[in-house]
Amino acid sequence: MEAITAYVFPGQGAQYVGMGRDLCGAFPVVKKTFEQADDLMGFALSDLCFRGPEEALRGTMNQQPALLTLSVAILRLFREAMPGSRLAPSFLAGHSLGEYSALMAAGALDFTSALRLVRER
Repeated sequence: MEAITAYVFPGQGAQYVGMGRDLCGAFPVVKKTFEQADDLMGFALSDLCFRGPEEALRGTMNQQPALLTLSVAILRLFREAMPGSRLAPSFLAGHSLGEYSALMAAGALDFTSALRLVRER
């Protein structure tokens, strides 16, 4: 029997200060995704994710773009590291905010649109 893979993206509340920092330092595609988010947001979202303060990261207007950005960065890393892999998902799902990441992974939204939507959400 062939394995079936699903990607499930997290919702609000999964954030923590330092999320993505190690990946950003190790993988250019992750760094590029955070830089793109910084440009689109008009401030250093990456600094907020990597250094806090936690109270500011917890705010919905920051938390949701931060989680979306990390999810997209990891998705891009998977796709770059394993092109054509058996780990390509058969199913995509997301909890609440994670639905936007799933839509982006499915190609229904681009990163710019998804980031703007979750910022206004």
